[in-house]
Amino acid sequence: MATLWGGLLRLGSLLSLSCLALSVLLLAQLSDAAKNFEDVRCKCICPPYKENSGHIYNKNISQKDCDCLHVVEPMPVRGPDVEAYCLRCECKYEERSSVTIKVTIIIYLSILGLLLLYMVYLTLVEPILKRRLFGHAQLIQSDDDIGPFANAHDVLARSRSRANVLNKVEYAQQRWKLQVQEQRKSVFDRHVVLS
Repeated sequence: MATLWGGLLRLGSLLSLSCLALSVLLLAQLSDAAKNFEDVRCKCICPPYKENSGHIYNKNISQKDCDCLHVVEPMPVRGPDVEAYCLRCECKYEERSSVTIKVTIIIYLSILGLLLLYMVYLTLVEPILKRRLFGHAQLIQSDDDIGPFANAHDVLARSRSRANVLNKVEYAQQRWKLQVQEQRKSVFDRHVVLS
């Protein structure tokens, strides 16, 4: 049993270390990407004009210079067509916060790692603890031993004493099944008596 616990602890620590390593790797990738791109840009979308196909232009410039003349390089048209071409282009100034994006991704990966560890706990550790603590004894006694209402009361008492939410749901389900069974018995008994 000790080797099993040691293996589970090693698996949990390995998973948490891998999530941490993945977060650090992603943060390094994002910081490299942040060096290549800035948080502000001017984006001009120019539709097709004469023999020129449509194109999207991006440039890292200030908001006051966000227009076709400053962003579109090289200019696909010459001379008097420049003004007509630029009037067709739609230029927008865009800002973003790469720090907020990084923090959001780190929080997301951390939550994902915690959920993964919780899943490992639920699938591996909890069944072992259940078997060890409760053994293989049945939780509900038969109706003939004590009576149906005593069983429902016993199930309810056990569900209150357990701290585990899954056990509470399981006991509530058993209690509900017993109540349905009692209702069926009383309905069929009444039906037999009435007819």
